[in-house]
Amino acid sequence: MVRASVVICAYTEERWALLVRSVESVLHQERAPLEVIVCIDHNDALLERCRREWPASRDDAPIPVVVIANKYEGRLGSARNSAAEITHGDIVVFLDDDARADPDWLDRLLAPYDDERVVAVGGAPLPEFERERPGWFPVEFDWVFGCAYDGLPETRAIQARLIGANMSVRRTALAAIGGFHSDNHDDMDMCHRLAHVFPDEHIVYEPTARVRHHVPRARTTWHYFWRRCFFVNKGKVEAFRQMEEAASLSADVGFASRALTRGVPRALGQAFRGDPSGVGRAGAIVAGVALAGAGHLAGQGSLRARQRRARPHVRRAVSPQMEMPPPLPRNHPRPARRGRGTAKRRDWLR
Repeated sequence: MVRASVVICAYTEERWALLVRSVESVLHQERAPLEVIVCIDHNDALLERCRREWPASRDDAPIPVVVIANKYEGRLGSARNSAAEITHGDIVVFLDDDARADPDWLDRLLAPYDDERVVAVGGAPLPEFERERPGWFPVEFDWVFGCAYDGLPETRAIQARLIGANMSVRRTALAAIGGFHSDNHDDMDMCHRLAHVFPDEHIVYEPTARVRHHVPRARTTWHYFWRRCFFVNKGKVEAFRQMEEAASLSADVGFASRALTRGVPRALGQAFRGDPSGVGRAGAIVAGVALAGAGHLAGQGSLRARQRRARPHVRRAVSPQMEMPPPLPRNHPRPARRGRGTAKRRDWLR
């Protein structure tokens, strides 16, 4: 049976109550983790508060909670790397600091690893709204909140990408791809690199592994919606460039196609049957897809402009979001394939 280390990264004291709730939800799992790593991202006050809440000297704790600081200059991706380096579990699990795990979450998230071909597993972060969900907001765009969205499988299935608020990966595989290379698109980057390095192995989505992801009222506005649709997809262009051969737009194209061909007719049908907000949802879907496309084009334009200014210099090999050398070794040998034995776990991350 695999053992799991759970990593929770945090950066602001404004979400203190949510962070405590998140940690407590992990400590009360039906299937206990090996350890919980709380990594604080460049916030000394929050770091000291966490050390007081979960002191290292507490030897009577059945599940150790280890509080560390992000030792790299980057943000979320590098904080996750800082934590991954000190984990001891076979599986590294990532949970957002504003997400509360269901009691059976870890058990369901780890179950697919019984198949040695499975290299990463993600669960479903379900939105927990601070205020009522806006009627115009389409469920197809719940990814804007970092949540599971309409169009994802309803049963366990192989998936191209996982959602960073609720995902896991074999520790050896994370090291083999050099850890996280991106701060803003760390989950997407990880999944693409895994698929490229391990083409015969599977990334699995397990929708019954649920967490409740807090959605503050500020994220339920049109302003937040359009900016996320545009700027997330603008940033993906640079992230894809850094992935090189591992990059693929197939998941994005598939999402846009499903949203337009299924989501829009459904929303209009709901409007026809007496729900006037259906018109707003249909419009938001069309606008969201258009904004995503515009963001992608803007990102390509920015990339071409940078490339022209940089000539004849050599292209940088590290994402501009990550201003430090990759903290995990890139040249680590790939874990053994199924049928050739299982790679023995070693403390090679340090």
